[in-house]
Amino acid sequence: MELERYVAGDWGTSRLRLSLCLGGRVLDTREGPGIGALSEPPAEVLARLTAGWREAHGTLPLVLCGMAGSRNGWRETPYLPCPVDVRSLHEHALRFEADGVPVAIAPGLSCRGRLGTPEVMRGEETQIAGALALHPDLACGRHLLCLPGTHTKWAWLEDGQVRDFLTALTGELFALLRDRSTLTRASGTAAQAGAGTPAADEDGFGRGLETAGGLGKASLLHALFSVRSRQLIEGRSHDWGLSYLSGLVIGADVHGAIPLFEAGGAVVLVADGALNQRYARALHREGIAASCLDGEQCALAGLRTLCRS
Repeated sequence: MELERYVAGDWGTSRLRLSLCLGGRVLDTREGPGIGALSEPPAEVLARLTAGWREAHGTLPLVLCGMAGSRNGWRETPYLPCPVDVRSLHEHALRFEADGVPVAIAPGLSCRGRLGTPEVMRGEETQIAGALALHPDLACGRHLLCLPGTHTKWAWLEDGQVRDFLTALTGELFALLRDRSTLTRASGTAAQAGAGTPAADEDGFGRGLETAGGLGKASLLHALFSVRSRQLIEGRSHDWGLSYLSGLVIGADVHGAIPLFEAGGAVVLVADGALNQRYARALHREGIAASCLDGEQCALAGLRTLCRS
């Protein structure tokens, strides 16, 4: 199958990304609704989005990760308890046929996290497997990986095994506060200081990191209202406030997670370029170096490992 065309899909809660692949090459891409936004059965969504590819190339094996294997997804795939070697995901994938199409869905992972509470992930395990496939040096020794996103994951690796991981609701919290709270609605009558400029964005984000790193015994809850008060009293713009809010939540995430792990070297970031850079900046403020890997490339490399039968 590694020499055949196949369809790789990263199916999250909010978005589906499909890639028509030949070996390690992406020939074409499609996007669709996430599992949380479906108005039709998952099989029908996939059939509609891949119809043109199937007309051109015939039956195309399908490999999926993420929420496709969740309880609310297509077919539930069990969690693998940590510690687990994610390089062997293909051995634990759920395999079946749908209208003659071979399908493989990656399993998720579970563990008891550093705070003593249950943890689960779906999708990120495939990115980690891809990171190990693309960078075999990560399979030796201890490494702390950070996979920023809606639910940021901090994963501890030892000799290629995911030992445990921690979840931060960083992206989801930012989106909820941005869209549903009063925090960024205070700048309408205030002076628009540097509105919409790159300098304002950089300054706002940097001030957010600074505030998050200086909380001491206080928590993020005690800092969030300053997103609103800085607009009201200091005349900060709406865009500055959004960047400041981003700095606060990312800074609090990094500041809180790092002490929980025994990270001695650089943290490996796995996300898109912009998000990687923001987390790298937050880590730098904590005195920690970061190396950056492309999240989509890692996901595709991880899905490619599921092609093994």
